[in-house]
Amino acid sequence: MGILMYLVPIALTLGLLGLYGFFWALNNNQFDDPEGNAQRILRDDDETPPAKKD
Repeated sequence: MGILMYLVPIALTLGLLGLYGFFWALNNNQFDDPEGNAQRILRDDDETPPAKKD
């Protein structure tokens, strides 16, 4: 039971650090990919790759 006195605050601290990091990433536009959208429209995904020759 005594170990919970250490584990609970450590778990809460790590959880809050992770949450802080996530919101920091959102506010600093870390999840934006404008270049990817520009390149994605140029790719033709419907085309099958050529067969390999032996």
